[in-house]
Amino acid sequence: MLRKLIGDKSFYKNLIKLTLPIMIQNGITNFVNMLDNIMVGAVGTAPMTGVAIANQLFFVFNLCIFGAISGAGIFGAQYFGSGDHEGVRNTFRFKLLFCAILTALGLALFSLFGEELLLLYMRGEGGLTDAAATLGAAKSYMYIMLIGIIPFALVQCYSSTLREGGSPNLPMTAGVIAVLVNLVFNYILIFGKFGAPALGVNGAAIATVISRFVELAVVLIGTHRRSSGYAYMRGVYRTVLVPRRFAWMLFIKGLPLMLNESLWAAGLAFINQCYSLRGLDSVAAVNISQTFWNVFSIAYMALGFAVGIVMGQMLGANRLKEAKEASFRMMAFSFAVSAVFAAIYYVCAGFIPVVYNTEPEIRTLATTLMRITALMMPLEAIAHASYFIIRSGGRMMITFLFDSCYSWCIMGTLAFCLTHFTALPFITVFAIVQLASGLKACVGIPLVKNGFWVQNIVSKES
Repeated sequence: MLRKLIGDKSFYKNLIKLTLPIMIQNGITNFVNMLDNIMVGAVGTAPMTGVAIANQLFFVFNLCIFGAISGAGIFGAQYFGSGDHEGVRNTFRFKLLFCAILTALGLALFSLFGEELLLLYMRGEGGLTDAAATLGAAKSYMYIMLIGIIPFALVQCYSSTLREGGSPNLPMTAGVIAVLVNLVFNYILIFGKFGAPALGVNGAAIATVISRFVELAVVLIGTHRRSSGYAYMRGVYRTVLVPRRFAWMLFIKGLPLMLNESLWAAGLAFINQCYSLRGLDSVAAVNISQTFWNVFSIAYMALGFAVGIVMGQMLGANRLKEAKEASFRMMAFSFAVSAVFAAIYYVCAGFIPVVYNTEPEIRTLATTLMRITALMMPLEAIAHASYFIIRSGGRMMITFLFDSCYSWCIMGTLAFCLTHFTALPFITVFAIVQLASGLKACVGIPLVKNGFWVQNIVSKES
């Protein structure tokens, strides 16, 4: 049994080689986002809560973009594994076209209905009474952030393709530079340092937009000035057209994954909207908990991305038996790594919320929420790895049922019923929903063990 769960030195070396740059990039990004959150929190609880609500909406948009590129990315990883560079290029072109459509839709939706969407999170009663200030902060932050969604979408297209091609270092470098730029400008513009005006929430949004354009510039220059290092990107703009049959194949195969990511993100936003019915205090506490969870979950989240890429490359190279054997080792490694981070997170939860300029009750609530999520983290790591393993073989419908349908039918239903039809304390409601999230691992393990996902989809479509 242990032989199935523990790989050799080369197995872990290959996995860590791909995981580490992603983890460093995500880690620095989330760490700076945490500092951003603390800086905005220093301005007051209402601005912090407003930014948290606006970011719930951007989270859904970001996951729509991620779903679009991930659906195509399954083919990109397998094409790279089979040595088909033209297939990788066409996959990249498809990502650009699809993300352009989604970005246009996102801009229209946020511009026309942004305030109505924000108000969905402000219907509860609770300790925070300055709802008008919260809404004002959320609106001003959201409208400035809209400027940055175009460079964000472009960066995701490039970064995903580079990672699928086994080149995660450039996206990591660009991400590190961007978050450092974001941090510096946050400090200057939020608090009005070095002669700049103190813009508060608006300053945080402007800093983020600047950092996104910087990240895009680094990725573009790095990719196209060193095209010899990325042969699969050479000549990618000779045409922006994608062969009709190829585009239709990616659209049909990738659409369930795009819908999955979108619905999964919408499901989490819906759950948080249910939580908001217990008051804006709960929104503030969830925001603090989520911000630090993003930092401490970087290891298993990065491992999930790496697992999907490695498995896709194995399947594309027809190493089917090796891929199935490696799947259990990857899940076991994800569990072990996340258990270590979860233990650290649990301990740190006792003093982290103190850094926020908010009410003691919100700090205490945030600590409890953080410890609940820490306990569930190892199980969520298994579920996360299972998702990427199943997805790597192109089994989109099963992926859809396992991920977004589970989030809506189990977690979303629980959150809705418990917040609307019971008087249970918010902590109890949160704990029950988190337990349901962790138990998703009990579904993922049998699905991976079944092996139905082991297939080379690019050889079938060539």
